[in-house]
Amino acid sequence: MGNCLRRAHCPNQPDPVCVTQPFPGVEAIKVPGRHTRTSLVSSNATRGKHAKDGKNNFPIQEDTSNSLSRKQTRKRGGDGRHGYIPNPRDWILLKVNKDIVLQSCKLNCFCFSVLKAATQKFNTKNLVGQGGSGDVYKGYLTYCTMNAARPNGGFAIAVKKLRRQKAQSHEEWLNELIYLSKLSHPNIVKLIGYCCEGENRILVYEYVSRGCLETQLLKENNPELNWNRRIKIAVGAARALDYLHTYGRPVIHRDIKTSNVLLDADFNSKLSDFGLARDGPLGEHSHVSTRILGTRGYFAPEYIATGHLTLKADVYSFGVVLLEILSGSAAVKKYSDGVAGNLALWAEPYLSNKVELHQVIDKRLGKNIPMKECYKFADIIGRCLNSNPKSRPTMAEVVTDLEQLQLTLGSYDQESYDISKFTP
Repeated sequence: MGNCLRRAHCPNQPDPVCVTQPFPGVEAIKVPGRHTRTSLVSSNATRGKHAKDGKNNFPIQEDTSNSLSRKQTRKRGGDGRHGYIPNPRDWILLKVNKDIVLQSCKLNCFCFSVLKAATQKFNTKNLVGQGGSGDVYKGYLTYCTMNAARPNGGFAIAVKKLRRQKAQSHEEWLNELIYLSKLSHPNIVKLIGYCCEGENRILVYEYVSRGCLETQLLKENNPELNWNRRIKIAVGAARALDYLHTYGRPVIHRDIKTSNVLLDADFNSKLSDFGLARDGPLGEHSHVSTRILGTRGYFAPEYIATGHLTLKADVYSFGVVLLEILSGSAAVKKYSDGVAGNLALWAEPYLSNKVELHQVIDKRLGKNIPMKECYKFADIIGRCLNSNPKSRPTMAEVVTDLEQLQLTLGSYDQESYDISKFTP
C-alpha cells in the first residue's frame, strides 16, 4: 500500500489556489463561484508557553469576505458570535495548516485510504461506539510506518468518523482537534492524529479497551467494578478535570458525563470528547456567556438559568458522575413511579442522611461496604451538587478528598456497612 502518512505532502498544505492567509495557521481557499470563508485557528505552540500572559490559545473565529452580505451570512448559518458553522458542501473550503497549527504537537496527518484500510472499510463489526456527531471504529496501525495493519497486528486505535450531514459537528470536530492537540495528561485520552481529506473529518485516538464508564456501570452483572475500582476511576477522572481547570488558562469541558470517561484495561480513567470545551474566564471575569450546550441530567442549575458558564459548572457535572458511580444508576432514568427523573434531584435528600443512604448505594456492590468511606464519598458528592456554585469545592479540593479516601481502601475489617439489613 505504501506509506500514506502525509508528512512530505498533505492535502492540508497550501496550494496554488490559496489566497493570502489572514491569520497564522489558516488557509482561505478560493473556489470559483463561491464566497471565500475562513476558519481561524490559533497558532500558539503550547498552552503552558502562554499561561502567564493569559492569551487565549484556542480561538475559533470568523472572517467573512467583503462580498458576502449580512443576509447571506445569516443564510449560511453564522452570525460571527460563535464562529463559522459550515455547510457540509463547504467543508472542502476549510483546511487546517498542520505545520503551523500543530507544529508543537506532532500529530499524524493520515490520508483517508489508510484509515479505511485500518478499520476494514469502516466495517460495522469494528464499530465500538456511536455519538451524536460520529461513529467510532476500532482499527490497527503498524508501529513504525503508521500504515494500516491486519486485525490484531500492530497496535489498536480508535477512529472517530464525523457524519457529514451534521454541519455543526464540524465546529466540534475542529474544537476537539485543537484542544486535544495541546493537552497532555495520563487521564486524558491521547489524540494520535487526524484526517481532513476532502469532506472526511476523522480523529484518531489511542484505543481504550474497556470502553466508557457508563457501559460498565449499567451492566447487570459486573463484579469487576468493585468499590476499590470505583474510587480509582473517580480519582483519575478528577485529576483530569483538575488539570483542565488549573494548567495554563482554565478550560471548561462542558460535557462531563460517564459516557465521556473511558476505562483502560487497568480501570484507569481517560477523559474524552472535547467538542464542547471552551476557555474559562480570566482576571476579573467570573464567567463566560455562551449557548447552553451539554447533556440533560448533568447541567448545573445556574448554567441553565443564566447561560453563565464557570468552572463550577464542571464541578456540578462531576458530582453527577460520582453519584452514578455510587448508585450504579443513569443520570436520567425512569423510576418506579414511571416518572422521568433526575438522579441528582432524587438522591439529594439521601446523601446527607446516614440512615437512608442505603437507598442510593448500588446493591451490586455486595453486602459489605466500608461505612466511613461511603459516608465521605457521599459528602463529596453533596458538596459538588450544591445549588450555590460558590459553595462547591474546586476540582483541586475534590482530588485531595478523593485521594485521602483512596488511602483508606482495604480497611474492610473496620466498621462495615451491611446493605442487607436496610433492604426489605
